Amino acid sequence: MSGTWVRRAVVAVVFGVSVLAAAPAAAAAPGLASGAATAAGERAAERAAERVATAAGERVVLVGIPGLMWSDVTPADTPNLWRLAGESALGSLSVRAVRKDTCPYDAWLTVSAGVRSAVGGACGMAPTPTADGEGAVVPEFSWLWEVREQDAAGTLGQALHAAGRTTMAVGPGAALALADREGRVDLYAPSPAEVTQWSRGDVVAVEIPDLIAPYVSGDRLSEVPESLSGDSRRAAARAADAKLGSFLPQLGPATVLVAGLSDHGSVPHLRTAMLRGPGSSGSGAARTLGARSTHRDDMVIVPDLTATILARTGVAAPPVVVGVPVETRATGRTLDERVEALRTADVAGQTIRDTTGVFFTTLAVLQVVFYVTAFLLLRRRDGLPAVRAAAVALAAIPVSTYLVNLTPWARMAQPAVTLFASIAAIAAALTVVALAGPWRRGVLGPLTVIAAATAAVLLGDLLTGTPLQLNSLMGYTGVVGARYYGLGNIPFALLATAVLLVTTAAADRLVRAGRKTLAVALVAALGAFAMLLDGWPGVGSDFGGVIAFVPGIAVTALIVAGKRVSIVKLGAFCAGGGVLVMAIAYLDYLRPPASQTHLGRFVGQVADGTFLPVISRKLGAMLSTLLSPNLMPVVLAAFAFLVFALLRPGAASAGVLPIAFERAPMLKAGLLGALVSGLVGMLVNDSGAAVLSMALALAVPLVLSAGIRALQHAEPVPAAAGSPGTPPSPATA
Repeated sequence: MSGTWVRRAVVAVVFGVSVLAAAPAAAAAPGLASGAATAAGERAAERAAERVATAAGERVVLVGIPGLMWSDVTPADTPNLWRLAGESALGSLSVRAVRKDTCPYDAWLTVSAGVRSAVGGACGMAPTPTADGEGAVVPEFSWLWEVREQDAAGTLGQALHAAGRTTMAVGPGAALALADREGRVDLYAPSPAEVTQWSRGDVVAVEIPDLIAPYVSGDRLSEVPESLSGDSRRAAARAADAKLGSFLPQLGPATVLVAGLSDHGSVPHLRTAMLRGPGSSGSGAARTLGARSTHRDDMVIVPDLTATILARTGVAAPPVVVGVPVETRATGRTLDERVEALRTADVAGQTIRDTTGVFFTTLAVLQVVFYVTAFLLLRRRDGLPAVRAAAVALAAIPVSTYLVNLTPWARMAQPAVTLFASIAAIAAALTVVALAGPWRRGVLGPLTVIAAATAAVLLGDLLTGTPLQLNSLMGYTGVVGARYYGLGNIPFALLATAVLLVTTAAADRLVRAGRKTLAVALVAALGAFAMLLDGWPGVGSDFGGVIAFVPGIAVTALIVAGKRVSIVKLGAFCAGGGVLVMAIAYLDYLRPPASQTHLGRFVGQVADGTFLPVISRKLGAMLSTLLSPNLMPVVLAAFAFLVFALLRPGAASAGVLPIAFERAPMLKAGLLGALVSGLVGMLVNDSGAAVLSMALALAVPLVLSAGIRALQHAEPVPAAAGSPGTPPSPATA
């Protein structure tokens, strides 16, 4: 991960000389550079030690305990697991395969394939293998790729056999994980009690089904969130722990991976991950377990287990394996503190997953109610201060969903209540700052404050590894497993909108001062900086965002320059965004496979002709969002208000938008640029309507607040000047 830190340090220096954030960024850059150098040195030493330890190949034992969570691991109930945790690097395992919940069959199959896999249909336990001498054969193994299209099944076992490694499987799931393309493992035992000599296998996989078995009925995983009582689950965890303790002392110096493979019901959770072996407890220091696949120091995915087994045994990973070897990092926390942090991570992810629907429904209702109320009040020019305050407060909600992660809300007794209350409090505080500071007198003052805060938070989050987007209502969570790092689609919409609005607010002053060329350069430079952060591998890693950002920046810059924007130019800008992101992706593709992000892997899919399913899946996801009851009301209400307010300014909004554009002409450039980015982003991202709805949710209320402020300064328009509500001329304004 040292390369990531270097990129962040370089980007931080560039950000330091940017116009809008020169002072704070310049102050932070030396610390970032120093921290990056220290982190890079530590990581280089750790990797060198691990390479020396694994040069000759290790014996590796994967112990799969499907359903195991960190909340199950306690000194009293699971003493063997607790003792092992004290000797291991610890992390969370995101078990997401293909479906929203992952059954044991899918999890073991994913280990076998090295890529997310699913058997489809009835999904429960792995099939029982047929004895074949000392080994065993998984029955009808070829059915997986011939019928279920799981072409990568058997990748791990085949690579191990090709390198001359002996495989030993204990239990049906373990046999599925280590089976080669013929479905065969060299040594097999149905349970640990039947293994007489653990050292015979170079790679050993063990299935401990005691915890998951009560959740599987009729070869199907339970379809309820939790079907066991607390006492029953603790009893199952104790049985699994006892089975682990029966053979753990016999494993000798082998590297031991413990993984809570699979979910235990209809609700996904983060699961347990441990690594005991070289690099897991350097100099006696406690360590965390992470991987470059997630860009998290304490989170791994199931394909990482495949890559780790291959790397630790000295076998090259086949190209199909998308996981990367796990990495460890020293931490000063005690065992209790580490386990508690991992438990809290699951609580945070669960809370976000459970409340996201409620949040977006509430946000959609607030937006629609606001536009209807604003329409009625503005027609009568009544309650303008209240409408303005409500508009600023609505626009402050998105950035508050990220800032709330600076608080310990997930550790509270009622995390969901604390989360929503904290977001409301932060949004209220930002509203007060925006409306009460010395900038409140300017037409663009509050708009600039909220837009600048949104842009600064998201850019700062990108530079520090996106800790605020993880487990955020407008971000992502490892529990769901759709994204683990970088800039999500909704944060992209907010970043693009905020950057374009704040840069045009600054450009407006420059244009008024007769410095149009500098204003255009400002929009282009800061827009390009944010766009590169958005798309750069390992930072934003956002493919569709670059395609959408480029035309938004170009349209904004052209309007600021006083140039016309045609459909042909707009199409050329979109094409330019596509070319640029493919160039970035190609640079990522040139890196070693283990260092690539999904951008580089997409180039590989284009090269081998397997990219069409990816595009088809994303297109289907995008189209499905057009029917979302949480997203489309925001799009329709905001667009209807915006269009009506421009076409019928007197009847719809007392002329607040025309007068805003008259008082701050460059504001129109920022709004149109944001709408272009939002619309293109909707078409090229799988989040679809979410992108456009969030761009509108931020831009329209802020522009409306600017118009109300401009209207409050304006003198009444004489009747002869036009119909009621016609915006005043520059002279009368």
